[in-house]
Order: sequence, then structure tokens, then C-alpha cells
Amino acid sequence: MNDRKHKPNTVEIIGLSTSEVVESRKKYGSNVLISAKKNHLLRSILNIVREPMFLLLAVACGLYFFLGDTTEAIMMLVSIAFVAGIEIFQETKSEKALEALREYTETNVRVLRDGNWVELPAAELVPGDVVTIGEGERIPADGVVLKQHDLSVEEAVLTGESLPVDKKVAENLFQGTTVAAGQGVFRITSTGNSTELGKLGKSIEAIDPVPTPLQLQLEKFVRQMGIFGIFAFALAFGLNIRVENDFWQALLQSLTIAMALLPEEIPVAFTTFMALGSYRMMKSGILVKQPKTVESLGSATVICLDKTGTITENRMSVAEVVSFSDDNEQKVLDYAWWASEPEPFDAMEKAIRERISEAGSDPRKDYHLVHEYPLGGRPPMMTHVWGDNKGNQVVACKGAVERILSACSAGEDLRNRVMDLTEEMAAKGYRVLGVASVVHDSSYPAEQDDFDWKFEGIVAFYDPPKENVKQVFDTFYSAGIRVLMITGDHTATARNIARSVGLQGWELALTGQEVMELDENSLRDAVKRVNVYARMFPDAKLRIVQALQANGEIVAMSGDGVNDGPALKAAQIGVAMGAGGTDIAKRAASLVLLNDDLSSMTTAVQQGRRIYDNLRKAIRYIISIHLPIIMAVLVPLLLGWEYPHIFLPLHVIFLELVMDPMAAIGFENEPAEPNLMRKPPRGNIVSLFTAPEFVMTLLQGVAIGAAVLFAYRFAIGNGYGEDIVRAFVFSTMVFGNMFLTLANRSFDFSLAKTIHYMNPYLWRILGASLVMLGMVLYIPQVSGLFRVGAMHADDLGWCALFAFIGVFWFEIWKVIKNRTGTGLSNGQGVVSVAE
Repeated sequence: MNDRKHKPNTVEIIGLSTSEVVESRKKYGSNVLISAKKNHLLRSILNIVREPMFLLLAVACGLYFFLGDTTEAIMMLVSIAFVAGIEIFQETKSEKALEALREYTETNVRVLRDGNWVELPAAELVPGDVVTIGEGERIPADGVVLKQHDLSVEEAVLTGESLPVDKKVAENLFQGTTVAAGQGVFRITSTGNSTELGKLGKSIEAIDPVPTPLQLQLEKFVRQMGIFGIFAFALAFGLNIRVENDFWQALLQSLTIAMALLPEEIPVAFTTFMALGSYRMMKSGILVKQPKTVESLGSATVICLDKTGTITENRMSVAEVVSFSDDNEQKVLDYAWWASEPEPFDAMEKAIRERISEAGSDPRKDYHLVHEYPLGGRPPMMTHVWGDNKGNQVVACKGAVERILSACSAGEDLRNRVMDLTEEMAAKGYRVLGVASVVHDSSYPAEQDDFDWKFEGIVAFYDPPKENVKQVFDTFYSAGIRVLMITGDHTATARNIARSVGLQGWELALTGQEVMELDENSLRDAVKRVNVYARMFPDAKLRIVQALQANGEIVAMSGDGVNDGPALKAAQIGVAMGAGGTDIAKRAASLVLLNDDLSSMTTAVQQGRRIYDNLRKAIRYIISIHLPIIMAVLVPLLLGWEYPHIFLPLHVIFLELVMDPMAAIGFENEPAEPNLMRKPPRGNIVSLFTAPEFVMTLLQGVAIGAAVLFAYRFAIGNGYGEDIVRAFVFSTMVFGNMFLTLANRSFDFSLAKTIHYMNPYLWRILGASLVMLGMVLYIPQVSGLFRVGAMHADDLGWCALFAFIGVFWFEIWKVIKNRTGTGLSNGQGVVSVAE
């Protein structure tokens, strides 16, 4: 149960019974915004039908029927079904992963059922239900206020109005809006598509479909290859017309080069990597709300961490109480309790309640909350007014010591003594609150500072650092990631905690006020050096994030409170705490740590890097393996070799059946490499490869292409006919594909190390490739369709040797690179795959 939920008096408010809930759900349905999207299977089929590769296959199939090659046409139909089946399988797997993410993002609410308060998913709410809401929470359905304590709601999602709106009893609340302050109880009047939000057709839970820069870059590359394919098709068609002197045969042969040039596996691989990567992270306790966030995770250069609950346990205990009024420490503690929420959710308020309970009596037990001034100001303070049935009132406030002192009519001597003691306690790592009281029986002033406050004393709290924080920081530092600590605490407290947990550069600190006073250039310079920020507030946090970004940093920002929302949203990677964070923080963040464990952030960064690293491997594999197919189709035709049409559309389809799952599933399941968290972050570079890496990728493809063409000439030189020559070329291509897969498992480590990487999917795909090759070569009915002849074992060995030489020079290069510390991958030039 979330302790932040308000527990109202249930005597005056009656919720629904189980039978009433059933009847209401029958009438109104579930509290879900139903979109008009078509079913996933039909949408997948329509997407496949629109793909260029599918259209090329369909044209080739139609030509086979037109030319009377019924057997080839039927085989083409079967192949189309296989290719479509693989894509539907991959898309279905991705969709299931996304659906699981949506289920995890579903909001739970506290609702009155059968006279008991229970926590349920928001989707189960029905009209008539009674629900509690509190600060930072999202309103799950339309309704009307029954009770409220200083309730104000942000309604920008509906009205565009940025300022919160105060809500009184009998006023309306709307789904999708957020509680800015206070608490309340409301009865639901409309759910699902019947709500104002539903009528507008806005689905809050829908994952944002806006493509990322990398996604746009990859799509651009595929389009450019498609355009290049059109020119290559025209060239091949002209040459084929001259060779074949038959328009339809020339058209069919030319379609092969178009298929070979279209790297349609790239967008499929991207989508699969993002969706499955998000799902894997969720199972590790890391909720990635949008799959595109995965792309950014591995690039973070700076991580800004909130202290309380992130670096520390958020398990406060009262360390010291000092009275500056009449030496009555219990009285100071009592006033601190008077200034707390009716149902405390803040860690310090819980610590006060625990100490009050130890004293044996609750001074508030016969009182009720009369008026409240919510937490506000810089630095903040809060005020509560309590009253009993006899007309007695108690007014108390608590907050940052300097703020409380400024509100009190305290003399200079008292101020100096209080601040000296505050500095002394803060240096111990304590969090210190000032406490004040006032005797007041007239109307309440507009601002809490306007009371005639009397300073009572200070309460010091200690929140110990989490045990694993130092190890987490070491991991970040070894990964080349800078760590900043941002807190609302006193500067001395912040420095003490920073020093104790091993934060680099803990000696320098800036306060929120100092941050706001710096001009833009000075702040950009300051954030390069300062790692500790104290007495921070929302505007100052936002300026820190923006200054870091202006310096070219990729910023991950953690937070759990309502006031953290702007900074979380502004950061490239906003990180919220799943257990202790407010709903508004979770909504603003792109990443939620479900277990509130800081070590999960290192896992998130590692997984983000792994996914991005494996995506690069997959795309380099796709580019490399397409080149030899293009060479095998085009070179014999251009050079006028004996058998110019050595590759047919069916052979390209076979290779697609191998390449698609290898790129999208085989490489996606590759484990993180041992040195992944010892590399610096890639930062603000959106290009996938350096120029030397791209050159190496092309060289790999050209080398395999040369091996395939050598196999062609080798077979010709041994006097083999067209079917055996085709078998040589086809087998060498398949072996080259398999060897390239093994070589590209790492661009740093040799096969001797990567052979031990655990990835059963990769070995299954490689095994299936061998089985399919055997069927093509040695089952007469299949070899007849592929127009290949059965090869002797020694000929097959030659093919494997040619492919081995065409690929494994790269293994020698890796060994040399590692020994000398040089190599093409160390180049500084950056190339976009779309260039």
C-alpha cells in the first residue's frame, strides 16, 4: 500500500458493494480509453504488404506464373509466406513486449469497496466508486469532490492552463489531470471513453510514435539504398535485355538485383531491439516507458542524482532535538508534529511520528486539521492550523532553518546561535529543520510568513547512505559517466553525504539561489566543475539540466517528487523511483526504477549500452552480407561471364530467411561484452559508426563477395556445369553468412573468447541454416527448384574454405589491433549510415 494515500473517515462516505460494481461494469464497461486501432495481426499483414521487398516478391511470383513456371511460382508463394511469417512473428513478439510495458504503467488507485479501502488498477473503476487522491497523483476518471484538504489540480492536459486550479467540495475532477497539492476524496461519475479526456480521443497510456533521430537516420539509409536499387535495376535490366533478348525474363532476372540491394532488415531489427530490450529491462526491475528511451540509455554522460531516497535510504530517524525557547525538547518535537501532515508520507514526518509514539501520547489525538499552508517558498516551509471541538487552536510551522528564522522576529544573537548549531549539525550529515509556533485566533493571513512566529528550536535527522552507493559510483566513473548530487539539504549536509559516499568533487557546491543568480555562460562554466548542488528548487534544477545540455552532455536525471517533474521531463533520460516516487514524477520520467535501488541505474546503463552495441553489430552484419549478394548478381552480368544469372530470386529469398532472424533475434540476444562498462559513453553522437568502422564493414562485405566470385571461377576452372557452379556460389555465400555472424559477435575480442558467449538463439539459427543448405543441395525436389547440383564433400569443403578466408582475416586484424592498440575502429571520423 502506498503510504502517500489519504485515509479518510469512511463513516460519512459509502462506497459501492461488489454487486453494485458488477452491475455498473456491465452498464459502463471498464475504465479504459479504447482506441480505434485495428487488430495487431491485420495491421502487421497490411504493413508487410506495403513493404518494398514484399512487392518485389509479388511481382516476381506473378512473372513466374505469367511465364508458365508454375513450380517456381508456387515455391515463390511458399517463400513469401515464410518471409511474412518471420516478420509477423517478430512483430508479434515486439507487440507482446510493448503490451507488458503498458500493463506495468497502469495506475493503481485506492477505492472504497464493501466498506473497505482496497488498492486496485484504475481500469477496474466504475461510476459510483469512491477514490482517494493525493499530491502528485493522476486522477483516474471523471468525478466530483466529496472531501478535500487544500486540494489543487493541474488541468493543463485538458485546458492548457499551466496554473493549478483549487478544488472545493462538489466541484468536478477530470481524468488525466494531476493533483498539484493537498488531498481529497471523490466519487466517480464517468469512466473510459465517457470522460472528458476520452471524448477528446487522447490516450494517455499510448506510447509516443514519434521516430527518434537514429530511427529517421536508418529509414533514410534504407530509402537511399532503395533509390540506388532502382538505378541498379535499370542497369541490370538493360544488360539482361541484351543477353536474354526477352523482356519478361530480363525483368525477372533484374528483380534479383533489386531484392539484393534492399536492406529491409534494418527497420525490423531496430523495432525488435527497442521493444525486446525494454521488455528485458522491465523484468530486471527497470521500467522503460517508451522503447525509444533504450536508444539514449547507453549515451548518458552525466547522471544527476537526488540525495534522499536515491543516494540515501530515505529512512530518517531523529538524531537531535534542541530547544531555543524554554529548554523543553519535547515541546519542539510536538510543534514539529503539529506542522506535519495528518497522515505523514514524508520520511522526516514519519521519523517525527515514531519519536512522538515513543513518548507515549499523541498531542493531536483530539484535534483536526483546520487550515493548511502547503510546502512552498525558497527554501521551503509549511504551516498547519489544528483545532479541537472546544475552539482551541494550535498553529505551527517547520522548514529550512534559515527560512523559519527569516519568518520569526528573532534577534541577531539568536540567529547566530541557531545558524552556528545548524552548520555544526549539517557538517555531521544531518538534515536540519527549524520549528516555530504562534498564538493566533483571528483570520488567517494570505501568506504563512505573515504570522507573528516564535522560533522554538531545531530537529536534526539522519538518513544513512545506501550500502551499495560507493560501488555504484565506481561503476559510473569507470564507465566514464560523471555524477552530480542535487538536494534540497543544507550545503554542509550535502557536502558531508557526498564525501561519505565517494562522490568526486564533493568539495565544491552551489546553492539553488546561486544557480539562479548566474548568467547563462557563467552557469555553463560552473556545471563543468561543480558536482554538488544544495538547497535546490524546481527552477534551479531545470537550469542545471539545461546548462549541462547546452554543454553537449546527455543528461540522466533522477527524482521522485512533484517538484522534480520539469527537470525529469527536460533531461534526455528522466529516472523516477517506482516505490517512493509520486505519480507526476513517474509520468514525467522516461525510466522508472521499480525497486528504488540505485544499482538498477547501472544495470539500466549497461543494458542500454548492450542493446545499442548489439544493434550496431546487427546493422553492420546486414550491410556486410548484402554486398556479396549484390556482387554475385551484378559482376557476372557486367563482365559477361559464362553463367550471368547465377543467382535467382529464390536464392535471395533463402538468404533473407536466414538474415532476418539472425539480425533481429540472433544479435538481439547477444550478452554484454566484458569491456562494455569500461568504455566512455558515446555522448551526443547520433551516427552509428565512425568512418573507419564503416569502411571496415564495407571491406568485410567485399571480402566475402570476392570469396564467392572466386568460388565461381574455381568451379568454372574445374569444368563444372551451371548447376554445380551455382551450388558453389550459393554454398560459399551461406558459409560466408555463418562465418560473418560469428566474426561480428565482437569487434574487440576474437572468436576464441566470443565462442563462450551464451546465446542459444544464434546457434539455433546457424544450425537451421546448415540444415536448409543440406536440403537445397541434397534433396532432389528442392535442389531442382533452386537449380543447383549435388556437390561432393570435398567441393563443399572448398566452399567452406573460401568463405573462411573471406571472413576470418578480420579475426587476425582484431588480434593485431588489440596487441598494438591501433586499428581502423580507433579512427576519429564519424559517418552516418545515411551518408
